[in-house]
Order: sequence, then structure tokens, then C-alpha cells
Amino acid sequence: MAKINFGGTIEEVATREEFPLEKAREVLKDETIAVLGYGIQGPGQACNLRDNGFNVIVGQRQGKTFEKAKGDGWVPGQTLFSIEEAAEKGTIICMLLSDAAQIEQWPNIEKHLKPGNALYFSHGFAITYKERTHIVPPADIDVIMVAPKGSGTSLRSLFLEGRGINSSYAVYQDATGKALDRTMAIGIGIGSGYMFKTDFKREVYSDLTGERGALMGAVQGLFLAQYETLRENGHTPSEAFNETVEEFTQSLLPMVGKNGMDWMYANCSTTAQRGALDWMGPFHDAIKPVMQKLYESVKSGHEAQVSIDSNSQPNYREKLNAELKALHDSEMWRTGEVVRKLRPENN
Repeated sequence: MAKINFGGTIEEVATREEFPLEKAREVLKDETIAVLGYGIQGPGQACNLRDNGFNVIVGQRQGKTFEKAKGDGWVPGQTLFSIEEAAEKGTIICMLLSDAAQIEQWPNIEKHLKPGNALYFSHGFAITYKERTHIVPPADIDVIMVAPKGSGTSLRSLFLEGRGINSSYAVYQDATGKALDRTMAIGIGIGSGYMFKTDFKREVYSDLTGERGALMGAVQGLFLAQYETLRENGHTPSEAFNETVEEFTQSLLPMVGKNGMDWMYANCSTTAQRGALDWMGPFHDAIKPVMQKLYESVKSGHEAQVSIDSNSQPNYREKLNAELKALHDSEMWRTGEVVRKLRPENN
């Protein structure tokens, strides 16, 4: 493991230099990796592992997603099976079903686990909230995790570009003495750029906070608040959207991702610099209590229970689609559709 200084804190990080792909293949040469679920993370991880030369099978229920797996080259009866069949055949069982589906399918999966198997997760939810999920692995298997810091779509697209996505990793239970090597190997196999150490609890606490906070929930709230304020003060939809979303996503955010916030500030107008530096404090002070409240809700298990209760309802998909449609049909995002079409690369 490499020791890297992150802003004054030394952390252990695994890279492709310390754990090359050839070593990963050697570690897993006798393993059958059974990827259960072909929804969000499943396709990217399964296809990347297959392309990197690992022995991979997929377990998925019949339906549209099963057909999607067939379209990606997984062959029924050879590399594509039902969830139970794949769990029975695998030595490393990858729990990439949704959290609700993991709860539902756990009795069907648990009975196929054999001593020495590994149970692999890309999210700490099921284990951290085991009192709520009732997913309690037997003591004679490894329980490991690699959590890519991005969507399964990004994991696949970056892999195809010859790049990678950063991941966190954790070992919850080492029954075989091989758990860490298995974790590192599968992390490299799915295309991780580098991997930083965590544990199941820290991963899910940070993940749920991030999704509800800066990554998705807070940014939509921020966009909408500014867009509404501009519209209420007489600005047109195109002006409000461009000043709120388009400039942020197309111009400023790429600069932040490439060089950092300080670099972005340094490369904006002096008027923008002064205003940003003056106003970041009030925004921080207003938002920090909401973030603290959010973290406590995650830590207490409240957010997990809300997710379990909501996602297990038979009409969950209908309700979700209705909420997403309302978001899509809002003036801000209908304006966004038009603005995206007007980008130079689309003309």
C-alpha cells in the first residue's frame, strides 16, 4: 500500500502499481465471480471484469434487464443465470442488487453460500443496517466491499476510454485469510484507478450523506432556489438557466474537477472572485446545520428505514416515475432540454 498525504492526513492507498492486473488475475484464477443484479452497478462491474479476463457469470431475474444482459453478450445457461443459480455456482458472490432487492433475495442467496466463499458488496448498507435488513452473513465466509465513487455507467465508460474510477474498499469479515487479496483483486478487476481504505459503516454514512447532500439533493435544491429567485425578479427562463446550471456544469465545474476551486476562482473575473469569496461564508453557515441534521438522520438509521419502507412498496416504481416526471416537467429542466440542444456540439 502506498502512503499518501491527503491535506495533512496520511492514508494508505492501493494503486495499480502496487496491485497490477496480472496479480489480480493470479489471485482470482480459480474463482467464479457471480454478479447478482444487472441494474446500476452490475453491467459496468461484470463487463469490466469479463474484459479484464476474469471468470464472470451474471444472475438476474427474467425481464427487460435479463434481455439487456443478453444484449451485452451474456449467454443464458452459460454465463447468464437466475439469481439463485448464479449464487450456487459462484465462489465470490457480488451483491449488486438494489438494497430492497438484496433484502428480498437474501434467503434465496444465503442458502447457497459455502464455507470459503466471499460475499462482495459495493455499498455498506446491507451490513451496517443488518438489524433492519436482516442480512447476516455466516461466519465461515469472507465479507468484502469495493465501492466505486461514481455510477456504474461512469465505471464502464471510463474503462472503455482506458481510464478508471476511484473506489473505496473494506474487509468486514476475513474467514479465509484471503479476504484482502480478494478485495484488491476485484477492485483492480472492475477498473478502479486507486482505492482508499474505509469500513462498511463509514462508507454508507458518507455515501448516503453525499447523495442526499452535495452530490444530488442539495445541488438540485440550490439550482432551483437560484433559478426561482432570478425568474421572480424578471429574468427569462434561458437567462436564469444559463446563469444557474449551464455555466456551472459546462464551464466552471470542469475547471474545479481539473484544478481545484482555488484555481477556478483565480481564473474568473475579479468581480466574480470577490463576490464568491464574500458569499461562500454565509452559504456555508446556512447549509452546515442542514448537513449536520442530514448526517444524524443517516447515522441513526432513519434514512435507511425510509429507503427500505419506500423501495419495498409494490407501487414504488410508479411513485418514483411520477416524481421524476414532475422534475422533468418543471420549467427549469424543460428549459435545460432546449439549452442542451443549442450547445455548439449539437449544431
